Formats: sequence, C-alpha cells, structure tokens
Amino acid sequence: MAHTEVKRLFQAAQSNPTLRERLNTAPNPEMFVKMAQDLGYDFTVEEWQAMTRFSVEELESEISEIPGI
Repeated sequence: MAHTEVKRLFQAAQSNPTLRERLNTAPNPEMFVKMAQDLGYDFTVEEWQAMTRFSVEELESEISEIPGI
C-alpha cells in the first residue's frame, strides 16, 4: 500500500508544478509526510524513506530529482 501511495504522490508532483513546489518547502521528512497525508496520501516517514531509499539529508533535493519515480 505504501509503495503505491508514494508512487502516486510523486507522479502527481511531476505533473503538477504547484504541488511539487509546495512539497519542496517541507523542512524535514516529518513535515513532508504530514503535508502528503493532508493531501490524502497515506504513508509514514519510514515507508517513504524505504520506498525512495533516501536519507534525511536527501530530502533537501528537488522532488523532480528523485530517481526511479
């Protein structure tokens, strides 16, 4: 379930610049996931990191730079 939600979020962010910009303002993984949850995407920080294989520091990169999505 989480994999589907993460993929769905990133696909939406790729096609919606406003969403992408909004998510890119998240100062940390917890806020990123909270913002995603507020938008109807259901996953945890741990699930997001596992699905994207990203560390906390990599959150600072642009969403459009996430490989494999």
